[in-house]
Amino acid sequence: MQTLKRRFIVAHISRNILTLLLLLLIGSIFGSLIGQIFDSSVPWLNYGQSLGLKPTTLDLFVLSLTFGFSLKINVAGIIGFFLALLMYSRFTR
Repeated sequence: MQTLKRRFIVAHISRNILTLLLLLLIGSIFGSLIGQIFDSSVPWLNYGQSLGLKPTTLDLFVLSLTFGFSLKINVAGIIGFFLALLMYSRFTR
């Protein structure tokens, strides 16, 4: 019985973490979209930086893999991130 209860707790925590990450991602995307929409009237919302790794290709003769990562961070995306975090903390009480 104790093992079943422990599994339920671990599954519940995993689901909460997944929900938090998904909500933070959606908040950041939505914030960045708002920043681009209102770029002409509120230009500081779209101010930000890009960081990441340039695409690198691994050629294995039969298979070719390309790895790369890029992240654009702007003010509106950060605001959306923190609003999503606030919403998560309010709804999980």
